[in-house]
Order: sequence, then structure tokens, then C-alpha cells
Amino acid sequence: MKLEDTDETLDRVTAAFDAALARLTQAHQIEPKPSKAEVLALAREMIIASGGLGALHARVAAMEAAGVFADSDWDRPAILQPALAVRSLRQGEPDITAIEALSEIRLLAVALSDYFHPGISAEQARNFLTQVMALNLDLLAGPMSEADRERPQALGKIVQALYQYLLAHLGYESILESLVDEIQRLLAQRPIQTDSIKQMISQIAQCLFDPEIDTAGTEGAARLVRALFGPTAGCRDDPGLEVYAQRLAAMGETALIEEASSFAQAMHDTGLVSPYHPLLLRYLRGRRDDLVLVALGLSSTGCDTLLCYQELVHSLIDEALFPETSQAVYGLALLLERGALFSVPIASGLWRQIRLTLSVEASNTLRSVFGEAHPPRVFLLAGVLSLLGQPLGVGQGNNPTCQSVIGLSMWADNDGDYLLQLLAWAARDNEVLSRFEGERISSKSLEAGLAKAPPLDVDPVSLVLIPHLDRLYMEMGRLCGERGDDLHRWINPEFYGWWVGQGFRVAADIHTGKLDDYDGFIRHFYACYHPFYNGNMPLIHPQPAGIVVTDSAARLVGRHAITLLRVALDASNEMRAYFFNPNNDSGQDWGQGIICAIQGNGERHGEASLPIAEFASRLYVFHYDPLEVGDRQAVPADEVARIIELGKGSWAADG
Repeated sequence: MKLEDTDETLDRVTAAFDAALARLTQAHQIEPKPSKAEVLALAREMIIASGGLGALHARVAAMEAAGVFADSDWDRPAILQPALAVRSLRQGEPDITAIEALSEIRLLAVALSDYFHPGISAEQARNFLTQVMALNLDLLAGPMSEADRERPQALGKIVQALYQYLLAHLGYESILESLVDEIQRLLAQRPIQTDSIKQMISQIAQCLFDPEIDTAGTEGAARLVRALFGPTAGCRDDPGLEVYAQRLAAMGETALIEEASSFAQAMHDTGLVSPYHPLLLRYLRGRRDDLVLVALGLSSTGCDTLLCYQELVHSLIDEALFPETSQAVYGLALLLERGALFSVPIASGLWRQIRLTLSVEASNTLRSVFGEAHPPRVFLLAGVLSLLGQPLGVGQGNNPTCQSVIGLSMWADNDGDYLLQLLAWAARDNEVLSRFEGERISSKSLEAGLAKAPPLDVDPVSLVLIPHLDRLYMEMGRLCGERGDDLHRWINPEFYGWWVGQGFRVAADIHTGKLDDYDGFIRHFYACYHPFYNGNMPLIHPQPAGIVVTDSAARLVGRHAITLLRVALDASNEMRAYFFNPNNDSGQDWGQGIICAIQGNGERHGEASLPIAEFASRLYVFHYDPLEVGDRQAVPADEVARIIELGKGSWAADG
């Protein structure tokens, strides 16, 4: 869209909004409670238009005069509550969301002394907005959740745009402590994509070094800033890459050892990699190869892997690790820690990846997202290291491609050489080959799947490979034709791999959508996966499953693909289901007190967990081995009844 087109759109919507305000003013003179629907509908358009929030900000007085807030709780801003405001914005109907957004724009104008309201002071308005923003930090931390994305009439985008606008005017310092807590919560999941987190830390750094901002008691913030910009004595003052390279050349042995150790500690503590870290690795490589192990923070397993495949690891450092790809250092370290290279096909596949010639299409796609600092193959190779090192760190962003993303995660964890083969086809040949029930299929001539446009907010491997996988998955569905059960029964084993269970259960009738033997569904799941009822059989390979996502009010959002990783007792002797959610944030509130945990209950980095009954209450489909089913009747009736109550009280209310 051209700039003049954007300006023209804003001018048109603004003129219509002003006219609607005038009509509302006149209507108040004739009837006691005229409809505000027209004004609120146009307000929603303005919020997502470029410059629209500023235009609404300038019209706060006109909105008050027209009676936009009259005859409602919003007419008395002093009684408004932050927690209720969050609910109005993120769970309300379109008009409720719109009027709450306008109210917060009004409070921003009061806080900035752009508008005087007799019912609330500037300080009160600022405190209210600070609390609301702290309660919505996920909107400031990156992509929207499923619940926000799926809201009609672009309501999710409206809310996200509003909070970015509030943040730009109020600044991070007002929510610094809460923001640090949120960043640490996200980092506990060890995501591959950390750009948005690093941007937030950059904003925090500006706050810390601003003499006009009180940053007392912000040690947590300082720790994050140090991890990114100055984790070692040699770069504590954030001297810049060129100066740091000069300092390395002048360091003695003791200083180099301290640098290597400090970088490794900061990386493993936070999951963040400083741009200075690759410079140290590249300097050590060939000069002090013994310190490469220290700089990566490797245990005996990782050291053994590196020493066995030293030439390959050195080539990966040379070809993939630069300041612009610094996060791949963490991926490489974890890849070595996992002993992945002891699988000969993975080591061979990485040699091929290093030398791979990319297609024009793949090169252009990578260049459009990651820029020109290095050739596209460098970013792709760095992405491979991150994915193989952090299989549970991959996320789908705002794209409806959860089926494909859980495939990337499963293959990176369980079948890395197959992942490398798929990527070689996609990146080199712009084509991925597969089979479905004996029929050969190619992604090359297929139409787009669920993702109608190429994903832009994903890691390099996902950027190249996901569009092909998405098309193949949809084609497998088409080849199924009309069948008497959910098509995932046939697609998943063909798409993901031989380890996917051939047995399959779905909670609802596929034709009516009504629950179908829900009691039996729950008992069957427990008999397959709960150690107390399946003969204490551990889950050997990750299994794809389908859940029903609900929002924090336990209302239906939609179905979503995950992988069930393991079922085990936590430290409190509570049986929990541990699973991989391919969204960029697994800590979600599904209502009814069901909040997905990401740490504190034995979760590994990237896992989410729930008590197994709560997990089962949101389960919709699962695969299993028909020859390994335990005792269904041994599952306690009260536990089954509780799960049924939770399910019917949320997503299955009409079932």
C-alpha cells in the first residue's frame, strides 16, 4: 500500500467518524439513549488504520461532548477496574471492545495532560493504564494468542494496536518490573525466535541508562541487559563489535578463559546469546580450540560430541555463527549436548546443508525477511542449528500452520536426518516429495494450504519449509475424500512418521459435532497414557494430538494441534501431561482455573504441562497403539466425571 493510499483511507474514515459524532450529538437531543453502534464501528476502523489512534486521541474532547461514554460505567472513569478493562478488551463483544479502547485513549489523554476530566486525575489515569498494560504484557511481547487472533472483526488487532500506542506514549519504565517478569517467563520456554524479546530488552536498557527514570530495585532488568549487551569483562561497557574484536586480540590466556566462561554462563542462564559471543568463538576457533568447549558451556556429553566431530563443528562455526545469527550459538551448544551428531545421517546431512546451493525462490524468501548482512544460506544454516538444538523452541507465530510446526519439532527431536532431507528438497529444489497411501505427491504444483501467504514471523527453517508442508498436509486431506471418521486418523501417520499410533479416538461425532461416548473417550485416553492404568508404560515417541483451545472465560476458540510428550508424576506426586504447544507462548489461560504451566512442575525448556485431568478436559483427538491399551474400567469414575464436567462447562457446552 502506498503512503498516499494510507493517508486517503485515514482521511475517509476520520471524516465518517466526525460525521457520526455529529449525528450522535443531535440524537442525544431527541432520545435519551441513542445508539452508538455507528460511532463504535468507525472507531474500530480508525484504530487499525495507520495514524488512526492519533486521530482518535485528538478527538477525545469531541467524543466526550457527543456522549460516547454517556449512560455507561465508562462515564465515570474513577470506578473503572483494570482487571475488568482487560476482560472488556479481550473478551468483550465488538462494541464493548471499542468503547473500552476509546476509554483508554481518553485516559491516556488525561495522563498526558492533553485533556482534563473532572472525574479522574492525571496520576490516577496513568496508574490505571500502567496496571492494565502490566496485565496485558503478552500483547507487548510478540504475536497474539489463538484467542486474540480468532476474534471477529479484527478485534485482536485492534487491542494489540491500542497497547502498542499506549506503550509508545507511556514508556516501558512504567511497567518495567512487570515487563522483566514477563520476559523471564518467555525465556524460560527457550524460544528459537528471540528478536522481539531482544527488542524489549533494548528498551529496558534505555530505561536503565536514562537518568530521569527511577530504576531502583531493577536487578532483574540489569541481568537481562548484561546477558545481551555485556556478559563478560571484555564487553561489559558494550564497546561495539569492532572494538571488542580488537580487545580479543590483546587478551592473554586468563582473560580468554574468563571471557569464554562468562559467555557460556550467561547463555545457559537466560537462553539469550550476546552478539559478542560469536566473535569470541570465531577468534578461538583455530587458535584455542580447547576454549571453544568452554565458550559453549558443554558437559562431558557435549565435549565428547564436539571432539568426535571437531571438523564439522568448526565448519559450522565458520559458516553459520555471526553477530547477526548469534542465537544459533545456543542451538549449536544444545545440539552437541543432545549428542545428535552421533547419528551418522545427521552429521552427513549437516555437511550437505553447509554446501547446499539454494534455489532462487528460497534465497529471495530468506533475503526478504533476514536481510543482506550475510548470504541467505548462512541464515538457513543458523536456523538448522537452532531447530536441531531446540526442538521445542520452534513456534508458528500468527500462522494457522500448527500441524506442520509440530512436524518440525518431532523430526528435529526424533528424526533429524529426515528433517534435513525435507529442508534440502525445499531449499534447493523448491519442492518437497511425500507419499500418501502409496501415491506419490509433490508440493510444487499444489495450491496454498491453510497459510495463504508466506509466513514472515518465523525462524529460517520454518520460513522455507512450512509452506511446502502445509500444502502437502492439505493435499493428503483431499486425497482422503469422504471417510467415516476424522481425516487426521489417516493423515497423521503418513505425514509425521511410523511412530504415530494407528489407533485413533475423537471426542465428538464428526457429522454433528456432538459429544460421542465422552466417558469412553476419557477412559480410553487414561488407559493408553496414564501410567497407573496403562501398565506403567512410558510414552516412547511424541504423539500428535488435537486439543480444543478456550479463552480465559472457558469459551471455545478453536481446535489446535499439539504433541503429547510424556505423562509423569511431578515433585508433588501429581500426575501431569507434558506437551508441546507450537505457539510462541505455551503459558495460556484456558479458563476454569486451567492455566498451562511452563516451569515449576518439572517442565523441560519448551514444554507446557497440566494436571492430566485438566489436560484431558481439553483433549479432542488422540492417537494410540491398539495393542498397548490398559484397563479402561480401572479409571476412577469420579475423575472421569470431573473431566466431563470441565469439558461440558467449556468447549462442549452444546455437546
